[in-house]
Amino acid sequence: MNYFFNPKARAEYLELVAYYESQQNGLGKRYLTAFNSVMTRVCATPYRNKLAFPPDIRLARVVGFPYNILYRVVNEDVEVLVVAAHRRRPDYWQDRVK
Repeated sequence: MNYFFNPKARAEYLELVAYYESQQNGLGKRYLTAFNSVMTRVCATPYRNKLAFPPDIRLARVVGFPYNILYRVVNEDVEVLVVAAHRRRPDYWQDRVK
């Protein structure tokens, strides 16, 4: 299985990489590595993670960073719907999971 981004999730992802890199040299790369590690596991076992919004939206945590990834399986691939902060702007992304 591979993954692809909802356009808004892709923008969030790229903003986070840039933000972390601007905070500390190499931190953006660490975030990128953590994100890719989570997505590798998600693609290998997409139904393993917690069902966050039935019937098909699941949640995975980005280890070492305060972000969750909300995703669903679409035609044998994983669609990343949201890259959401644990505390900042709660629920702004709700329209993407309906």
